[in-house]
Amino acid sequence: MTTSDPFGLASDDCCSPMHRILWTYVKEYFYSVCAIALTSVVVGGFLYVSNSRRRKSLARELEDARAKLHYLQEKLLREEEDSTNKEKKKKKEIRIFIDGAFDMLHFGHMNAFRLARSLGTKLIVGVNSDDSITQCKGSPLMSEEDRIVMVSACKFVDEVVPNCPYIMNEQYLDWVIKTYNIDYVVHGSDPCIVDGKDVYKAAKKTGKYRSIPRTEGVSTTDIVGRMLLLTKQHHYQNVDDEAGDSCKQESASRQSKFLTTSRMLQLFSAGVHAPKPGQRVVYVDGAWDLFHPGHVSFLKEAKKRGDYLLVGVHGDNAVNRQRGGNLPLMNLHERVLAVLGCRYVNDVVIDAPYNITQEMIQSLNISEVVRGSCSDDLSLAKDDAMRYEVPIKLNMFTVITSSNSFSIHNIIRRIQKNHDSFQKRFECKQEAENEFYRSQVSSR
Repeated sequence: MTTSDPFGLASDDCCSPMHRILWTYVKEYFYSVCAIALTSVVVGGFLYVSNSRRRKSLARELEDARAKLHYLQEKLLREEEDSTNKEKKKKKEIRIFIDGAFDMLHFGHMNAFRLARSLGTKLIVGVNSDDSITQCKGSPLMSEEDRIVMVSACKFVDEVVPNCPYIMNEQYLDWVIKTYNIDYVVHGSDPCIVDGKDVYKAAKKTGKYRSIPRTEGVSTTDIVGRMLLLTKQHHYQNVDDEAGDSCKQESASRQSKFLTTSRMLQLFSAGVHAPKPGQRVVYVDGAWDLFHPGHVSFLKEAKKRGDYLLVGVHGDNAVNRQRGGNLPLMNLHERVLAVLGCRYVNDVVIDAPYNITQEMIQSLNISEVVRGSCSDDLSLAKDDAMRYEVPIKLNMFTVITSSNSFSIHNIIRRIQKNHDSFQKRFECKQEAENEFYRSQVSSR
């Protein structure tokens, strides 16, 4: 038997011819099995590599399909919006008029503008003069000039009529209707009575009066109450205060509980689209508490630096850690809606990170980070090195000069200076609002 032949037994001279034939058959069978096994291994390896490549190819195709689907969805939304705009242009223009003091303009006012505009195609807003407001219900916190700036910045407003009287008589109403070609005069469902007189009596006599539902949960009275009472119960994620608060505090804090719904956010987000490829995205962030003319002026300038303005709104806890006291006066959802209502804003980052990171810049495709030279946060400049460390290193951080130095502290100082007067007005107005809410609830 030779060592080179694993089946050496088959060549042994002592084996009979039958043995040799049998061993030859065994040897051939063994080699056949080995060949089959080897073939299986080769084919299996080939199929594995082939399937792996196929899976990767399918994954790439799926990713491409998703990107194409996203593109088509965006395209469909734009075409639907263009179609809606074209249809509106074909229709007869219906011009709506709404007026008011709009002191410390908030999202409740903005929602009234949105509802009023939905009754027609154009919204014309009359801003009451300082003198007429003072005569009817006391001096406003903000000047007529500042209030006009705020109303003009709302994306639901098309035109503004200044120096409008708080109580419109028939002569003035006739002048407004003819001068601005008004089809309907609109006001909220809550009664507006001054010295026993219905402010909108003249409008109702013409048959052109329409009412819209009031946005429950927020009012100028409520906001003034938050400043007077110095509670934090209006914050979004608050821990219930211990028992023992006065009924007055409980009443004010209850009215500050605005119930944000996804539908309300969607309505305020109408026309919001993702930035198009190649557009320059400018990012600004802040508390945007008690949205005011200083904010509007800064956002208008920031928008000029790019094609798409993305605004980060910090959460209640983050703002309170920086500013203390009962700030922010408006909770996260209230502040988000106010910013979304601004015509210079393209989209909002809700509960935005306080420190801007590399991942955030990449995921949001941010081209530049901007802040103003003036701020409601007195310690903001000290935090720049930490908050904006990444964009500063990337040479994409800019401080622009604020053209309007108005801040939330202006309003708070005015409230504190005339505390007793505002306290009496707040209590009187609050009781009227409480009565209105009680009547609304009982009628449901």
